[in-house]
Amino acid sequence: MPLFILTCLDNADVLDRRLATRPDHLAYVSSFGAAVRLAGPLLEGVDGTPKGSFFILDMKNEAAVTAFADGDPYLIAGVFGARSQHAFRQVIGTL
Repeated sequence: MPLFILTCLDNADVLDRRLATRPDHLAYVSSFGAAVRLAGPLLEGVDGTPKGSFFILDMKNEAAVTAFADGDPYLIAGVFGARSQHAFRQVIGTL
């Protein structure tokens, strides 16, 4: 299956909501198993607070990536605002 990069940026002033929703978000993302090749928060500075999330996904098409993003508890709770998704071809490095 092809790889996709999904980037989701947090809305302003949602850190408390993010922290409250985190267990549901992690359970949701984990439920996709090996389809989630890499995931983690985008940070303000090296040790800063989260400002979004980044995913490398191994899914059949862009519609599957959209469905994944639409079902994320962070989106449903209003944590995520802007997002982008792109097909990705791994050339250097390993996952």
